[in-house]
Amino acid sequence: MLSIEAVSAKLRITEIFASVQGESTRVGLPTVFVRLTGCPLRCGWCDTEYAFQGGESRSIADVCDAVAAHGLHHVCVTGGEPLAQRACLALLTALCDAGFSVSLETSGALDIAPVDPRVSRIMDLKAPGSGEVSRNRWDNLPHLTSHDEIKIVLADEADYAWAKAQITLHALAQRCTVLLSPVQGKLDATELAEWIVRDRLPVRFQLQLHKILWNDARGR
Repeated sequence: MLSIEAVSAKLRITEIFASVQGESTRVGLPTVFVRLTGCPLRCGWCDTEYAFQGGESRSIADVCDAVAAHGLHHVCVTGGEPLAQRACLALLTALCDAGFSVSLETSGALDIAPVDPRVSRIMDLKAPGSGEVSRNRWDNLPHLTSHDEIKIVLADEADYAWAKAQITLHALAQRCTVLLSPVQGKLDATELAEWIVRDRLPVRFQLQLHKILWNDARGR
């Protein structure tokens, strides 16, 4: 049963759709995506600018019903930046209460501590090439557990060097799975894979599966 807060809460939703998860350790799993509208960041390689504005106001109950109608177990709440909407926290809890396996795609610029612990938090660290490195909320790191993941998207070799330094400085791989991705069209994926192997980095290399399959933003 939804809490009183959740019953009255409204969210701006850009889209709800079923696809194959294109990123994270859940890659390849049929998943329902709930894309919330709005984002306070402007990353140079963003592929979801269409979600910055607009959207439709929907209740949490309506969103949960729309998710359930797809008949899938895995749900990914994404954006934009979903945590920029206060009611996102109640939505995440409602989805967990409904029995879904829930992941959250978040930029790492906002506080992740209040997120329901049943949710797998897929948190970005913004490398310099994103243009938003100053927005990283380093206070989030102590809240990460083995249930969560860190994603770092890299535009060039300088971004890779930065990521390698952060992995060592903050012992990131001891906290949770760390995923390194190349920006499509900017950093050669083969080069990134070779750097990771050369340096014996304790990370997981990933490509955006949805870009390979559909050349768009479906799947994150």
